[in-house]
Amino acid sequence: MTWVSPRAMLACLLLAAGAAAAHDADIIYIEAHRAGPEAPEVRQLLTMTPRTLAMLLADADGGSLLTRAALDARRDAIAASVWDAMPLASGGLPCARTAHAAAPRQSFVELSATFTCPPGGMRQRFQVLARLPPEYRVILGSVREGEVPGAVFAEAGRPEVDVPEGGRGTPLLSRFAGWVGLGMRHIFEGVDHLAFLLAVLLVGGGWKRVLLLVTSFTVAHSLTLGAAALGWVVLDGAQARWVEAAIAASIIYVAVENLVLREHRHRVLVTFLFGLIHGFGFAGVLAGYGLGESVVTALLGFNVGVELGQAVVVAVLLPVLRMVQRRPALHTRAVRGLSIGILAAGGYWMVERALG
Repeated sequence: MTWVSPRAMLACLLLAAGAAAAHDADIIYIEAHRAGPEAPEVRQLLTMTPRTLAMLLADADGGSLLTRAALDARRDAIAASVWDAMPLASGGLPCARTAHAAAPRQSFVELSATFTCPPGGMRQRFQVLARLPPEYRVILGSVREGEVPGAVFAEAGRPEVDVPEGGRGTPLLSRFAGWVGLGMRHIFEGVDHLAFLLAVLLVGGGWKRVLLLVTSFTVAHSLTLGAAALGWVVLDGAQARWVEAAIAASIIYVAVENLVLREHRHRVLVTFLFGLIHGFGFAGVLAGYGLGESVVTALLGFNVGVELGQAVVVAVLLPVLRMVQRRPALHTRAVRGLSIGILAAGGYWMVERALG
């Protein structure tokens, strides 16, 4: 068997640290309200972070866009940069926009527009994605009969999608499948969460103890993710930044424990406490979007995706770590080398996030 050098793994981790950023919002959420496929009036409600809107306008600071005066001053620019760049069609014919408005909310911007559409199924093209970073997604759902049936996801490689029809007969699975994928992507792209999991697993022990550690982390971050996504706990921009810094601090703490302690009797409690903080980081993807009636669907699907992604990571890492543990000298070097790398990465993230 060819063993990967701890130094090589350390180098990879440090390179990844430079690419990791805070959990900035990277979705635009839209709800399309229509009484039925023949109804002429369609109303769309769009939510995005001020930072996203600032990128689309290219002439504003994100923080300044959380005031009505700033949004009113950019009314025409919003129409050209946002609504004109996501044309809506119905029955193969273009819809005519008859009105649009913008309003600041606590941590996001709410844009609305009213259209007159021909009969038939709706389709929308999101040209705005060409002006945003490639990780951005548009999540588009429709509301009929008081329900959100789910959502379709548009991205740079597939910017044009059919608007979901809606109705009570839509299968439950389709209501949150896209959110599951978003949760899994967040785990796989969240280098800091992966670093924390690796630091915990390095000295995790046997299967039963690892299961207990992962369960404690899962329960903890599910609690705070739910509380934030449902609006029970609201984090403003400054508080969210400090949450990100605290996530980095949790990585530093676990890495230091790995280096200085021989026994880790309280690791389950430590993992649970830090899991509460990581949950607020996960919530940064959901909170602040004004998800409307789809918040429960989003919360359930996203959390399932996070858990599935986490399970995949554990399933891949744990057998490798168990093989390393059978060679005590190698295990000692691996724990020390990787923990030093994780410590360095955590320190980098904490300074970067604390300074904003």
